[in-house]
Amino acid sequence: MKILLNNIDLNEALFGNSNIGFVPTMGSLHDGHISLIKKSLKLCNKTIVSIYVNPKQFNNKDDYKKYPRSIKKDLKILKKLKVDFVYLPKTKDIYKARDKIKIKLKKKDKILCAKYRKGHFEGVIEVMTRLTKIVKPSKIFMGEKDLQQLLLVKRFVEKNFKSKIIYCKTIRDKNKLALSSRNILLNKNSLNKAGKIAKNLIIFKKKLLKKKNLKDLILIKKRELKKKYDIKIDYLEFRNTKNLKLTNKFKNARIFIAYYINKVRLIDNF
Repeated sequence: MKILLNNIDLNEALFGNSNIGFVPTMGSLHDGHISLIKKSLKLCNKTIVSIYVNPKQFNNKDDYKKYPRSIKKDLKILKKLKVDFVYLPKTKDIYKARDKIKIKLKKKDKILCAKYRKGHFEGVIEVMTRLTKIVKPSKIFMGEKDLQQLLLVKRFVEKNFKSKIIYCKTIRDKNKLALSSRNILLNKNSLNKAGKIAKNLIIFKKKLLKKKNLKDLILIKKRELKKKYDIKIDYLEFRNTKNLKLTNKFKNARIFIAYYINKVRLIDNF
């Protein structure tokens, strides 16, 4: 495993290689990340994993400061997986002074997390555009836990580069909670509560199969979850997985949720 600390190291290491798989991360690696990396190792000649906590995608400075970081632990995991390259860029490697990129979301895209986290996806798309330009991968592996992010990045990246976005399934713990680096910020009781919410929504989704008035049922479920688990919910919506439009049809649709437990924001889809 070769650690690349700047763009010069990266260009030298990747020169002459083809079918490069890229797994962009912000560190605090868990089994979800590991599943992405294993898929890349299987499908690509070389795999590069980046670890960079991108300040531009945080609309809250405290959230950026509190974001869990564990570089030593991460490097041990990556070494064990036999990853070819680990890219640890500094901000100046990604955001060059004269290199300006303006990302603007369309009105129809300002839904779900984009409605509640102003500037978040613009920051994600910009850093993914920059990283793709630097790494020039054949394939980029991303998880479905944040399906909105995946679809937006796919649209922008595949339009401007030859890189292909590869969808990877959400990995869950034994309590059905989607794995996330933010889970580290939750205590045992909060983790149990989040697991119960996930199970509740998985069962609820199955019951929706033969129902027609989905919009009303989603609204009732939202009230029930708020009362039962004492949580603040940004959104609970039923949307099409292809275009993220609100839908009343079960086919190609998922329940999307964003909520807070002890000031920690969690997202998921079922």
